[in-house]
Amino acid sequence: MTHSEALTVLRSVIDSAAGPVSVVVVDTHGEVIASVAMTGAARDTYLNAHRKAYTAARSDAYTTRQLAEKVGATPTELASFDPFFSFFLGGVAAFREGERVGAVGVSGLPGHVDEALAIASIRATGLEAPAP
Repeated sequence: MTHSEALTVLRSVIDSAAGPVSVVVVDTHGEVIASVAMTGAARDTYLNAHRKAYTAARSDAYTTRQLAEKVGATPTELASFDPFFSFFLGGVAAFREGERVGAVGVSGLPGHVDEALAIASIRATGLEAPAP
């Protein structure tokens, strides 16, 4: 994901969010390209957004929702994952021509809203996002 696309993601979420959130955009390794914690967003939402984006970038799932459904509540499955992974909704991988190019994490609103914001922001760049 380019820095220009990452900035488009941030602007899309900032302009669309119904309340203060944190947004983190990462490359395919989970390294931060761009991020923002909106005024009024709880400070822990930034780390949560980073973890969501990291998970969507580095896992074999396209979203944190998909990974959570795959794992279920099985303690042994949960214990076998990278400890920085998140299973909360709001992490979504971004694709260009079917190839993963990064991911977006949004945190601060209900999970399904965070996820919808992430998907919409990826699509605002012209990149592909999986269906929820």
